[in-house]
Amino acid sequence: MTVARQRLGRRAEQLAAQRLAARGYRIIDRNARTRYGEIDIVAMHRGTLVFCEVKAGRAGTAVGPERPALAVGPRKRRRLRALAAAWLAEAGPLPWFEEMRFDVVGVTYNGDRPPAVEHIRNAF
Repeated sequence: MTVARQRLGRRAEQLAAQRLAARGYRIIDRNARTRYGEIDIVAMHRGTLVFCEVKAGRAGTAVGPERPALAVGPRKRRRLRALAAAWLAEAGPLPWFEEMRFDVVGVTYNGDRPPAVEHIRNAF
């Protein structure tokens, strides 16, 4: 992955975390590392533990899905479930929660325009 692509991803994760926090999500962990990989954002929202994958892209590119959020396919979903299980096993004491879910936030950059943010709750 190029440095420019990494920078774009970090900006998208920061924007996603800000948007989630503004909507009442309490960010518990960012770039949560497990021995199997990394979860972009772990948050609490109204008694739900949310594991959030953030995808970034540029508008009008010929490669990749139509929207960044669509880049989370079956293989990535399986991996995120495994990462969540590992994170739960490795995490210290957690706030009380009733349920868990997986969200996807896609951020599309289009030149000088503000980025478009698509939040898919309970994506899988």
